[in-house]
Amino acid sequence: MFRGKARAVSKAVAAVIVAVIIAAAGIGVGLYMATQAKPTTVTTVVTTYTSAVTTSPTTTTPEKPPIKNPDTMIVATIGEPETLDPAWAYDTASGEVIFNIYNTLVFFDREHLDKFVPMIAEKVPSVENGLVKDNGLTIIFPIRKGIKTHAGGEITPEDVEYSFERAMIQDRDGGPVWMIFEPLLGVFSLTELGNISDPTEAAKVGKMIDDVVEVQGDNVVFHLAKPFPLMTFLQIWSQTWASIVDKECAVEHGAWDGSKDNWVEVFKKYHNPETPELQEVDCGSGPFMLEKWEHGKQVSLVRFDDYFQGPAKLKRAIIKKVDEWSTRKLMFLRGDADIVYVPTQYAEEIEGAPHIRVYKNLPQLSDMALFFTFEIDPESPYIGSGKLDGNGIPPDFFSDINVRKAFAYSFDWDTYIKDVWRGEALHIPGPIPKGLPYFNPDQETYNFNLTKAEEYFKKAWGGKVWEKGFYLELLYNIGNVQRKAAAEMLKENIESLNPKFKIYVRGVEWPTYLRAMVKAQLPAFIIGWLADYPDPHNFVHPYMHSKGTFAAWQHYKNPHVDELIEKGIRTTDPEERKKIYYELQKIYFEDCPSVMLYQPVGRHYERDWVQGWYYNPIYPGVYFYVLSKGY
Repeated sequence: MFRGKARAVSKAVAAVIVAVIIAAAGIGVGLYMATQAKPTTVTTVVTTYTSAVTTSPTTTTPEKPPIKNPDTMIVATIGEPETLDPAWAYDTASGEVIFNIYNTLVFFDREHLDKFVPMIAEKVPSVENGLVKDNGLTIIFPIRKGIKTHAGGEITPEDVEYSFERAMIQDRDGGPVWMIFEPLLGVFSLTELGNISDPTEAAKVGKMIDDVVEVQGDNVVFHLAKPFPLMTFLQIWSQTWASIVDKECAVEHGAWDGSKDNWVEVFKKYHNPETPELQEVDCGSGPFMLEKWEHGKQVSLVRFDDYFQGPAKLKRAIIKKVDEWSTRKLMFLRGDADIVYVPTQYAEEIEGAPHIRVYKNLPQLSDMALFFTFEIDPESPYIGSGKLDGNGIPPDFFSDINVRKAFAYSFDWDTYIKDVWRGEALHIPGPIPKGLPYFNPDQETYNFNLTKAEEYFKKAWGGKVWEKGFYLELLYNIGNVQRKAAAEMLKENIESLNPKFKIYVRGVEWPTYLRAMVKAQLPAFIIGWLADYPDPHNFVHPYMHSKGTFAAWQHYKNPHVDELIEKGIRTTDPEERKKIYYELQKIYFEDCPSVMLYQPVGRHYERDWVQGWYYNPIYPGVYFYVLSKGY
């Protein structure tokens, strides 16, 4: 979905780092569903471990330890926010803070991804209530009165208009605002609209931004460039990048002042800035206020007593950065932390611990795949001789579908998921994760079959691959045990078929891996995608569209696929969308541009005195407003 090299690279960094963290953690986003077209609620398994004190030979009474910090929720995790600027933030650590201190126009209805509740807006727009007009091209939000802000003001329709216009003006490279641009202006970045350095073109671009969102009395009206599924629009508008900021507060801290007289100067000063304008500023109206950000240590939030829905049950929430597992574990077991991040490899250390509640079976809205590069850079250091002579591979080695299918049938999903993921991952047929609309559970997929792998290797390049053999290097980023295991499994299985087949598995640092991937130097690469919003378009585009993030690096092009993807996001009829995405999943299997390795299944760990937590797969972290502590 990203256009431009800088944007694509930055997006990949954000998406992959998050995917790596989530893959290691076994927590994050995702939603389980059976065969319904639309997601509803989450199916989980909850386990609570309770210690017992023997009071008689035949009777045990559960021991309930005193609740530590009863008015404060403490989360111990890894990493820390990049920024608190909603228009800039594109990582879950930042999002976890932002969606607790800001409000959006509408928000997800608890566990649901397809139901919404009004927040700053008085109503959720629909055709039925008259707030969606012109065949979906006009969407109206009546703004609620009396919502107080942390800075002492009140949210107005002008604040809403300002928030979206400011975000589009800022549009920093690698940021999230492309999701606002796509439905409103039909592009993915500000610079696609025109040369913002030229006064005439800058004025035209400024007018476009000014026209797509406008105040009409107590309403804020959005004008869409083309038909866009309403549910997807509301999903995007429910997330942190659509947060409403207090304009007066933002301007006081150096953000755009709302002037529209000289657009060249506006864009020059506020477009793609070096640093976020609201880096450590709270201009929100959410249930919690920023108390203190101690870099490298923790972010402290304090209850906002004037919150329009009523004050939170908790007085304070603290997100602690604790990188060492041993320290987090000790905090958790002592009750000094209420919710913790537990890496999959350490899950057994918590199993059976007293007073720990575990939510299991939480499939995430993310997946990981093995991608094939159709046109490898001839200067790549990872293709040996660069020829099909037994000592290398030619740059177009994977353009032969027989090679791709042979690799696909060489991966042992059952063993990988059992041994590497402890059974907590899913083998899915295509890029659309289980839990999203239009996931096809009956779609044919690849399974481990070395007989078929041998059959396709013998067909590849007219039999020359089997006759001459090949050598290539398969890279993984150091520290990522899941990717290393996948690469070594492919090596072992493929080399077992023919002694002339040689794969060298090489570990490199993350920056090296990323640079080589972007330059098309990796013959094949393993990488994943985490949902920006819960719609299949957000997955088929990066995986399959010729201008999508991964497909562009692979040089995978299928004009029919591009046409289907573009049609899919313009189509508002659910049945028509279903046909489109089912066809795309079928083509994914037939073309085999990449092979889906797994969809991770996560867990959530908390002390059993935590009350009110529920699972919404798209949340960036813990939503503190619904939580309390008690037995």
